[in-house]
Amino acid sequence: MIELSILEGCDVALLSDEEVEELVYDWLLWARPEQLAPKGNWTTWLLMGGRGSGKTRAGAEWVRQLATKEKPVSPIALVGETINQARSVMVEGESGILNIGRLSERPKFDKIRNILIWENGVEAHLMSGSEPERFRGPQFAGAWCDEIGKWPDAEAAWDMLQFALRLGERPRQLATTTPRATKLLKRLLSDEHCVVTNMRTDENKANLAGSFLEQIVDRYKGSMLGRQELNGEMIDDLPDALWPRSLIESIRVVEKIEVGRIVVAVDPPITAHKKSDACGIIVAGIIDEKALVLADLSLKPAKPLAWAKRVCATYQQFDADAVIVEVNQGGDMVSEMIAQIDPDIPIKQVRATRSKWVRAEPVAALYARGLVLHKEGLEKLEDEMCAFGANGLSDGHSPDRVDALVWAISELLLNKNIPRLRRF
Repeated sequence: MIELSILEGCDVALLSDEEVEELVYDWLLWARPEQLAPKGNWTTWLLMGGRGSGKTRAGAEWVRQLATKEKPVSPIALVGETINQARSVMVEGESGILNIGRLSERPKFDKIRNILIWENGVEAHLMSGSEPERFRGPQFAGAWCDEIGKWPDAEAAWDMLQFALRLGERPRQLATTTPRATKLLKRLLSDEHCVVTNMRTDENKANLAGSFLEQIVDRYKGSMLGRQELNGEMIDDLPDALWPRSLIESIRVVEKIEVGRIVVAVDPPITAHKKSDACGIIVAGIIDEKALVLADLSLKPAKPLAWAKRVCATYQQFDADAVIVEVNQGGDMVSEMIAQIDPDIPIKQVRATRSKWVRAEPVAALYARGLVLHKEGLEKLEDEMCAFGANGLSDGHSPDRVDALVWAISELLLNKNIPRLRRF
C-alpha cells in the first residue's frame, strides 16, 4: 500500500502504471476517517449519514475488503429495501460494488440468481429487506444492509437476518442509512454491540455537484428535515407531539386529485424586518369528506406589500374560493392590504381567542382520524408541525405555517358547501 506521506512532493508522472493503479484504488488512502470500519469488538456498525455523504461508497468498499482480504469472508448478504434497490444502488450504482476497485478484482454478477461472485470464490447474495421470510434458510458470514430506515417491516427483517448470520469466525454487519426515528434504529442506538458513525452531506462536497449544494443543501440547512437528511441526525418526535413524523409520512398524496372548495389561509406577521416571523400562507382544499393541503407559500422576510401580493397571486394560481385571514395582529389592515391589490377577492376574517396549542388540538385530531392529506413538497410545514410544542413554539420559533394550516383546515372541515371541482 502506498503511504500518503510518500506521495507528498512526489511527481506522479514518475510512478509506474502499477503504482498509479494502486494509488487510485487504495481506499484507505482516499477515504474520510468516518468511512472506514471502526476498530474494536463490535457486531454491528451503524453508519448514519446525510444524502450524498458517501454511505454507499463506504458500504461497497467494506464489502470489497471482506471479499478480497487474505482470509476472505463468504457468503455475504447484500440487503436493500427491495431487490431492485439492492441491485441499482449497492451493486450497479455509481458507488456500487461493480464500480469500485481494480477491474481485474471486481466480481461477476449473476443477474439471474442475483449473486456476485469474486474470482476467489467469495459470494454475495442480494436480499430484500421487504421480505423477512426470505432470510429463513440462507446463512451468511457477513452482511451489508442499506437504508434500513426505509425498510417497511424493518424489525422483522433485521431479526431474521440475525439468525442467518451464523458462519465464519465472527459474523459482522454494516447498516448504512439516512436516519429516521424508527423502532429498529432506536434499538440499534441502544445496543452495546453496535458502533455508530455519523456523516454529514457537506463533508463530501468535493464529490457533489455545485448545484446540489446550492439548491438543496442551502435550502434545507438548519431545518429539521435538513438536520435529518443532510446532517445525518436522528430527529425524534417530541414527547407531546401533536403530529408524529410517522403520521406525516403516511398521509402524502402523489396522484392528481379533483379538489372542491379551496381556501388560502394567511397568518400575517406583526413586524416586517429580517428577524420578523414569517407570513404563513397555506393552500388547502376539500376532497370528499377530507381536506388536502396543496401548498405552503409562506414568505420570509414578509413586508406587508410583499405578502399581500403573494396571497393574491396564490388565490389566482389555485383558483381559490376565499382567503382566510387572522386579524389578531393587524386588524382590518390585513384585509385592506389584500383588497388594495385585488378588491374582488372574498376575505373571511378570523380571530384567535385561544392559545395556539389549544387551537391546533382539534386539527391534529382530524389528522389522527385520517381526514387530512398532504401533497408533496411541504417539508418546511411538516418540520414545523412535528416540532410544535405545548409552549406554542416550533423549534423555538413562532409556528406561522402551523397557524395558517389550522385556520385552513378548520374552515374547510366545518364548511360543507358542495363546490366545483379542480384537479391538482
